[in-house]
Amino acid sequence: MDYLPRKIEEKLEKWISREEIILIKGPRQSGKTTFLKHLEEKYGGEYISLEIEEYAEAIKKDPISFAKRFLGKKFLYVDEAQYVKEIGKYLKIIQDNFKGKLKLVVTGSGSFEVKENLGKYLVGRAVYFELLPLTFEEFLLWKREDLHSLYKEYNSLFWKFLKGEEVSLKSPIFEKEFTEFLEEFIIFGGFPAIVKENDVQIKIELLKNLIQTYLEKDIFFFLNVRQLNKFKNFLKSLALNIGNIIEISSFSREFKMDFKTVEEYLNILIYTYIIEPLLPFHKSLITELKKSKKLYFIDTGLRNALINNFLPFSERPDRGFLLENFVLSELRKNGLETKYWRTAGKAEIDFIIFIKNKIIPLEVKITPKIEKSLYSFIRTYKPERAVIMNLNFSEVSVKKINSTKLAFIPCFYL
Repeated sequence: MDYLPRKIEEKLEKWISREEIILIKGPRQSGKTTFLKHLEEKYGGEYISLEIEEYAEAIKKDPISFAKRFLGKKFLYVDEAQYVKEIGKYLKIIQDNFKGKLKLVVTGSGSFEVKENLGKYLVGRAVYFELLPLTFEEFLLWKREDLHSLYKEYNSLFWKFLKGEEVSLKSPIFEKEFTEFLEEFIIFGGFPAIVKENDVQIKIELLKNLIQTYLEKDIFFFLNVRQLNKFKNFLKSLALNIGNIIEISSFSREFKMDFKTVEEYLNILIYTYIIEPLLPFHKSLITELKKSKKLYFIDTGLRNALINNFLPFSERPDRGFLLENFVLSELRKNGLETKYWRTAGKAEIDFIIFIKNKIIPLEVKITPKIEKSLYSFIRTYKPERAVIMNLNFSEVSVKKINSTKLAFIPCFYL
């Protein structure tokens, strides 16, 4: 089987021999089926898909007899769980009757989390993981393994700085290649099928087909949204507003939809792994929750397909927002809690990240420069460390602003 490494495998290793159900969620075509078949090859067992009607009907009709068929296999890998209504109920029955005898590893697209309250069935019985489009690290490993080893060195320096360790940052070599791969990743994204394809036109068609499949299956078939054209136009409008604050009232007026419908559409897009909302940072949690969220996409390639813009990175007026979206996506894929900071006077920091209960302001710039907002944040919160991520690879350095260590770091180090 054509399998290339995914970081999720390391996280699963300690859970594979335990009794809990492993539940893997993620967007369409993020590699869940390939990953399940890889686990089947690695650990043994049997792979099935509930998209096949025979299996779907069998698990609904008699889940205990269904499970008995696979008891000798030890592992059962169940793909496309969203095709069975109330799948959580049937998984609970199997787990309660065959715990320790049959290990379940289950995948589903984001749509089944919207429809099915899995928590009420599987509390204490399952552990949850997400398989998202590739990280930039995975992308490099797939594309150029020799550059990946260098990337790991640079990436390690970045994380050590964030964690408060004393490090000597250094400028990268092979800047041109790293830049080309970074720009390809930002323009076409990290969905596995798109990454594997070298022909640009085929990449574009695959991304457009992914959007169409998402609309037809997740939105129309599973979630029963009937006004597909309105939903698609709403999604395109969001794609033109990455990095901006979500104004529900504005969308409501533009698309002649009530406030509740706009909120429903936004929640669907969040749960189906299309958009990524970003909460504001504030000393008061209550104030924080009242403030508006900012909008980003899980995958920049998908976003570019929505607006049909695949121009090279250097020619794009939206390149600053795309770079910002890339950084947020990488932070989130690496499990970092991330927010944004904005004052009434409109001073703003792109991202505030949290490591070891300490706050770190992180700005994203095409060229490295310190703006008034960062000075303001440093004066107010006195963070130990701060970061400006940028595309200038020749000036990787650390400088002091009062007691804060500010690092200038290339974006791809993330």
